[in-house]
Amino acid sequence: MKKVKYYKIAVFASVLVALNACSHEEQPTASQLDYTQPEKTPLDNWIGTSYLDSYNINVQYKWNQNTVDNNRFLFPPAVEKVKPALEIVQKIWLDSYSTIGGADFVKKIAPREIVLIGGVNLNSVGTRTLGIAEGGQRVTLFETDYIDKNDRANVSEFIHTIQHEYIHILNQNKPFDEKSWAVLTPGGYTADWYNFDVPESNEIGFITSYARSNINEDFAETAAMILISSKVEYAEFLDGIESPTAYAALKAKEALVVKYFKDAFNMDFYALRDEAEKNTNFVINNK
Repeated sequence: MKKVKYYKIAVFASVLVALNACSHEEQPTASQLDYTQPEKTPLDNWIGTSYLDSYNINVQYKWNQNTVDNNRFLFPPAVEKVKPALEIVQKIWLDSYSTIGGADFVKKIAPREIVLIGGVNLNSVGTRTLGIAEGGQRVTLFETDYIDKNDRANVSEFIHTIQHEYIHILNQNKPFDEKSWAVLTPGGYTADWYNFDVPESNEIGFITSYARSNINEDFAETAAMILISSKVEYAEFLDGIESPTAYAALKAKEALVVKYFKDAFNMDFYALRDEAEKNTNFVINNK
């Protein structure tokens, strides 16, 4: 028992000695942290004016390991690709919603941050993740380095990502009619959607194969695909559907999307589609 007490006293004494020794060492007189703000580039100033000031959306294009999956081989976008990517998003997505939904629509319902990634986000099953919406606050867009304004299909694929992810954000704000949607093609949903080609999925009532993953993705894909298609393109797509049952399901889904935009936001979905088409043509023709 005495040994234990002695041990405690000895340790306490050692701590006092150590503290006393430290008190005599030279202490820093000022903070060693560097609070100097990095100088803004012309690109930073343009982003501040076009996104942060106009829509309260921050854009992150410089590398931040806390905003990406560090188990994937990802890298930041080439600086010269950042503005072209953001101009596409601004013209086709932001301007279209602002024109049809009202100047404040996106200001009120929007991700507060857009993260740009340069490369491909490849999944183990061979698919690519083109975008992620996180809690309605952040949207991550991949493959920024591969944008080509000369290629309409390329631009459409890129803008499809933000259109799709924004639909999820709208749904988080105001849910769509899941019960009515769920009865349209109940047997077609599968976790293995990537094993089915698009024409096969079309013929059972799904606009893409990815739409078969669950009803939330089905709604977002249906709305997004219509928004990146012209009226003529979408009509041609429907005309190519051979199954009457699939055709009816696709038209019913389209009708639910249109109703959702009208009921939830008092917005004409077809007018939004036409505005997006007009702005897409502007992007392609003004390289």
